[in-house]
Amino acid sequence: MTTDSAVSVCPAQSDDDARARRDLRVFTFLLFFAFGGITSLNDVLIPKLKMLFTLDYRDVMLVQSAFFAAYFVVSMPAAWLVRRIGYMRAAVVGLATMTAGCLMFLPASTYGTFALFLLALFVLAAGITTVQVVANPLISMLGPAASASSRLTFAQAFNSLGTTIFPYVGSALILGSLAGVEAPAALAGTSVHPAATRVIVHTYFGLAAVLTVLAALVWVRRDALREDRDLTLRPLPPALALLARPRFAFGALCIFLYVGAEVSIGSVIVNYLMQPGVLGLAPETAGKHVPFYWGGAMIGRFIGAELLRRFAPGRVLAFAAATVIALLAISASASGALAAWSLLAVGLFNSIMFPTIFTLASEGLGARAAQGSGILCVAIVGGAVLPVLTGHAADLWGLSVALAVPALCYAGIVGFGWYARRPLAA
Repeated sequence: MTTDSAVSVCPAQSDDDARARRDLRVFTFLLFFAFGGITSLNDVLIPKLKMLFTLDYRDVMLVQSAFFAAYFVVSMPAAWLVRRIGYMRAAVVGLATMTAGCLMFLPASTYGTFALFLLALFVLAAGITTVQVVANPLISMLGPAASASSRLTFAQAFNSLGTTIFPYVGSALILGSLAGVEAPAALAGTSVHPAATRVIVHTYFGLAAVLTVLAALVWVRRDALREDRDLTLRPLPPALALLARPRFAFGALCIFLYVGAEVSIGSVIVNYLMQPGVLGLAPETAGKHVPFYWGGAMIGRFIGAELLRRFAPGRVLAFAAATVIALLAISASASGALAAWSLLAVGLFNSIMFPTIFTLASEGLGARAAQGSGILCVAIVGGAVLPVLTGHAADLWGLSVALAVPALCYAGIVGFGWYARRPLAA
């Protein structure tokens, strides 16, 4: 049986090691910012596509299914790609794939079919998956293992900065600028006139240009790391053997639950705030409230980075998840501003969950960190499954009752936090 060769992430030995380390941190933070912001645009696309194609909640949640299904399909190949060509070059491949996905919005708009929009989102997400498989273990390895949760939480704050900025701009562009074409746009519920989606195309073309520049910058620094690459394509079972580790398996399940819950809530916020019993806002105004949800996550990650240095990460995770359950219960049973702001406040307590679950699950993996990252990123497919269940519940019983679906997910996370409250025994 062959052993996995280690991947070293130490900057290359040269006279400018300090600059290499700084560049590496900046590069990683930019990746978190980019894929976080682009992912959050789905929350703006969903209400727009729901109106344009006259879809119900379950069907429009296929936006998230198409997007997050890429994590299931691409994560393990991306982990192998990292081991074969290295972290920096794999990041360039991911950014190039993201660019291709953005450009595919043009044929989707030209033909005006919902299925082509879903395909474009899948390709975009395939690139994001690759970038995330690179970024998560990389930032975890850039320092002592004891502070990995804190360090990844701090990096995730830049992810949240993207998710705070992008929905606000996207609401103005996508929800505001297209208001005048909604009524005549729908054609038999499956197609829309290209004019109705033109601004969506312009938005994603702008993103493609930025991603191209970022890919070029990363390519210039492609040799900033000294890496022992593994050119062997090993079968999947050895990687799946990591699931025999109870903490890793439980953590993978909680990544599934967390991403599904977070995406479900983000996907319904605009429509939730538009309800007369909540705030009764217009689509663009409701969309501009989405940054409060993601902005709370950004603030919470800066605070959480310090809290995780002072308290056991598992205990902090359990407390945060329990608080979210309470906020969802308040929102579902209240009305008006209380219902709205208790839901938006969930973002503050979501802040530390993904990085903390990720690092607690990955504890002790060592040279198999890239494989572990691939499996954990596969678990992000929860964002494809649970929003559809939430949407179906909303169609049957309304949005308030549908919040029970993510609440159950957070209950599982409470259990994992308590289970992993102590460091893994050596």
